[in-house]
Amino acid sequence: MSSGPDLFVVCKNCRAEVSPYITECPYCGTRLRKRAPKLEKGGVPKAPRSARRKRPRPRLAPLRPGEMPGIRGEARPWSTILLVVTAVILSVIVKAGPDKLTDLALIAPIDGQWWQLVTTTFIYGSTGYEIVALGAIFLFAWLLERRHGWWAPLLVYLLCAAAGSALVVAVDDVPIALGGNGAALGLLAAWTMRDLLGRRRGHEDDADLLGVLAIALVLVLLPLAVEEAHSLAGLGGGIAGLVLGLILARVPER
Repeated sequence: MSSGPDLFVVCKNCRAEVSPYITECPYCGTRLRKRAPKLEKGGVPKAPRSARRKRPRPRLAPLRPGEMPGIRGEARPWSTILLVVTAVILSVIVKAGPDKLTDLALIAPIDGQWWQLVTTTFIYGSTGYEIVALGAIFLFAWLLERRHGWWAPLLVYLLCAAAGSALVVAVDDVPIALGGNGAALGLLAAWTMRDLLGRRRGHEDDADLLGVLAIALVLVLLPLAVEEAHSLAGLGGGIAGLVLGLILARVPER
């Protein structure tokens, strides 16, 4: 237990007991101290400066362009932008030169051209289909990239795209599958799996899973409205996304 302040001090010259809050002895005029101690509220003198505990001041990193003080800025989703921009550019190239279609799109047996399993997901013949699919791809790729980093959306997209196209090739004798409905469902499933597992364990989150379900239904029903969107591509991509989501749920988030 700490002791309180002294009630008096003894003058070294006349040995008189005087107040600890004066600088000179009132009896003999001897200098007791250079300055009187400062008083806190309640009449308690402040502790010497050397005895005070210095608290480290929090320091922020240098601000980035457009960043607000005290608020951490987020990096641009470069992987997500790459996926969307690549699809837009390839679709424009194919529409401008239809002869390029056979080299990139899955519109016949692949005959050893295995890259078509992925490249066909970047090509769209219908503008409406492209808007819907790329909108879902951008949303869930961005959410995955914000959660895990740049590598996550690229990995999920490539594996889900390949899985969906491979299922089409394995089942359909004349495979025709364009666009990224399978990759979009895979990204959606991979991002959602963590929250589904968390809610099963009783964890609370702010994810709007009803909105996610609505987007998933639109992607599943796309093959009914657009012939180039194959239902087996969506099935294969969605299953691959669920498996990858189980794995990513155990990966530390950044």
